[in-house]
Amino acid sequence: MGRGKIEIKRIENLSNRQVTYSKRRNGLIKKAKEIAVLCDAKVSLIIFATSGKMHDYSSAPMFEILEAYHKQSGKKLWDAKHENLYNEIDRIKKENDSMQIKLRHLKGEDVTSLNHKELMALEDALENGLTGIRDKQSEVMERMRKNGKMLEEEHNYLKYVLRQQEIAKQQQQQQMALENNVREIDPNGYHQRENDGYSSHMPLAFRVQPIQPNLQERI
Repeated sequence: MGRGKIEIKRIENLSNRQVTYSKRRNGLIKKAKEIAVLCDAKVSLIIFATSGKMHDYSSAPMFEILEAYHKQSGKKLWDAKHENLYNEIDRIKKENDSMQIKLRHLKGEDVTSLNHKELMALEDALENGLTGIRDKQSEVMERMRKNGKMLEEEHNYLKYVLRQQEIAKQQQQQQMALENNVREIDPNGYHQRENDGYSSHMPLAFRVQPIQPNLQERI
């Protein structure tokens, strides 16, 4: 028993309307893909939901389908501004194709179709390119050599600074060791010399003696 026919009118229930839209949209896109594959047809489908979200399918580049539509119907879907943009896209596409061909020629591919004059021009272009590459290579090597020299000089300077620091540290350690040896040999005399300065070094014969030690007794 088949499904009954439904009345084609706007579905008032929002939830049901969204479900129906999703199912039928997917069905349309599926049918568009099928007819494009089965019949080798160019199909373009654009659907806008009430929310503004777009869903589309195109079996070929869109501009090709639009161009075919313009030729067949004589109708323009865009203004002069868009026409200029389309022409610019077409120009860039042709320029890109030309550059791709030149690139293959520079790689040595597809050169059998070139005549003698074109081959000579290609040879000159390769020679000029090779000369430019060699000049750039020399420039890079010279820059690397200068950088290497600067790094070497910096390395030598750091070695010199490190050596000076090691020498200063050794001298400090030797000084500390010498002071420790002096303390071990004569610890009392070392401290006395620190406190009295040069008085401990004065001979006994030079010390001041009283002139009349018994003067008070006589009085």
